[in-house]
Amino acid sequence: MIYFDNAATTKPSLSAVAKAEKFIKDDYFNPSALYRGGLSCSREIAAAKESVLKNLGISPSKYEVIFTSCGTESDNAAIFCSGNRGAYITDKGEHSAVYQSFCELVRRKADARFVGLNKDGSVKVDELFDCVKTSGAGLVSIVHVNNETGAINDISFIADELKKINPSIIFHSDGVQSYGKIPFAFSENIDFYSISAHKINALKGCGVLIKKRKSRLFPLIFGGGQENGLRSGTENVFGIKTFQYAGEERYADIYGNFEKVQEINAYIRANIDKDLFTVISGENASPYVLSLSAKGLKGEVIMHALEEYGIIVGNGSACSSKNRFSRVLEACGYGKEILDGVVRVSFSQDNTLKEAEEFTARINEIAKRLKEVMR
Repeated sequence: MIYFDNAATTKPSLSAVAKAEKFIKDDYFNPSALYRGGLSCSREIAAAKESVLKNLGISPSKYEVIFTSCGTESDNAAIFCSGNRGAYITDKGEHSAVYQSFCELVRRKADARFVGLNKDGSVKVDELFDCVKTSGAGLVSIVHVNNETGAINDISFIADELKKINPSIIFHSDGVQSYGKIPFAFSENIDFYSISAHKINALKGCGVLIKKRKSRLFPLIFGGGQENGLRSGTENVFGIKTFQYAGEERYADIYGNFEKVQEINAYIRANIDKDLFTVISGENASPYVLSLSAKGLKGEVIMHALEEYGIIVGNGSACSSKNRFSRVLEACGYGKEILDGVVRVSFSQDNTLKEAEEFTARINEIAKRLKEVMR
């Protein structure tokens, strides 16, 4: 099987799972327990938090890590629980975890606003800054890497500029498609940053919200007071440690992985039949995500045809798969012909150039055959 839907989920790292296995076989204790085993698990969670901050080059004196169940929970906590006083600003290209949270804010009669996108799916920065200046914004949430086009927003620059406009603005970014993939310098003007474990070869059911220590956050989930009272619920030690080990594997060669995936992405861009396909993702997008559209064809048909050859791709965000058209690509300004034919190809460091060659040959062949049938 050739698996090219890594933006939806990734295959768990067997080495990371093996290292963490003792936390379900032997060290399965509740980290809140006061006996030796519980205290040991608590220390292991603290070590995992240190690892996350180290990977991003963040000082533990300025930031803390809150473990959650997923990236969606992390996004929701930042948006609903950060004590914002003012307008809420985001863009039309956000993952549904952020976009639907803002729609809920609208339903609750809050002042929530959506700014536009460039053709590649990146935020219109000037429009964003103008909106912030005129709205009395209290919270801004801008995705780091667009999960459908791979467009990279320079969130450190955006955060720095927002704080110049108003130092009290809360800035959050969904980093689910960037952590472990995109090398970048983390600005201390970023207040909250969301991560999901299963996007980097760890397990589903584990997420992270990175919080600036000075930033206020109220709990979304109440109960036993875990995570310094900010996220109650017994911690998933096995999932947390698998996430730690998978992250350390990713960051050990993040630049080498980036270059390898760039080569795979570039091969497909160069060899895809330009008479049959439009490349939606911009040249400066994350190499881990490549969005294509088969002109005049249906992306879902192509997706299932590829599956017959053992090639797995997506046709947009898995969290929005019930919608006919991509909300994000509509906001980029594309019409029905492009929207109908979308195929999202997404990679991991485990993919190979040989797989890219097989994929490109097959998708060109399938699209050509479908076009001939339609004549």
